[in-house]
Amino acid sequence: MALLTEHLLKLLPKDKQMETRPFLEAVSHLPPFFDCLGSPVFMPIKADISGNITKIKAVYNMDPAKFRTLQNILEAEKEMYGAEWLKVGATLVLMWLKRCLCFIQVFLQSICDGEKDASHPNLIHLNTTKAYKMVLKKYHGWILQIFQAALYAGPYKSALSMGQNMMEEECLEKVRLFLVNYTATIDIIYKMITKKSCILKVLG
Repeated sequence: MALLTEHLLKLLPKDKQMETRPFLEAVSHLPPFFDCLGSPVFMPIKADISGNITKIKAVYNMDPAKFRTLQNILEAEKEMYGAEWLKVGATLVLMWLKRCLCFIQVFLQSICDGEKDASHPNLIHLNTTKAYKMVLKKYHGWILQIFQAALYAGPYKSALSMGQNMMEEECLEKVRLFLVNYTATIDIIYKMITKKSCILKVLG
């Protein structure tokens, strides 16, 4: 869990403007987290996060001053693409990234809340299945059966310690610390898009 707590998302400023570069640098440390869980079932989500970060970074690098914040990117693309702005460019990519980040948030929060399968308390399939159903199923539910079957082969809750000599409660405390600014960041991404005339049904 140190992998996440060493790269905490920054506390957002009062104006809620999210600087693009620090955001991308922070979330770029999330994909290796899935490697630590030791199950290939997470690889599509890992690939989605990595790919979306790369695409947003490419837009940012075109003009770092112009695209200093994520809000700057959304505003520029809304002006550039008009009615199609939610379906193209970095705006669409940011929506997909938000969904993957939300999956992680629901998954980790479920573990922190003590939700578990009474018959298999050390397995985290209940937590990951909950997150998948809540966040991602509506976009590619056809793989749900494969996803659920794979989860019963692992991973285990102990994988969250990532090989460190760490008690479960200590590990969970680090997860809770990570989730504070992480959850606030996801909420701001959602709000910054909906604020710009996004239809909630489209956003998901």
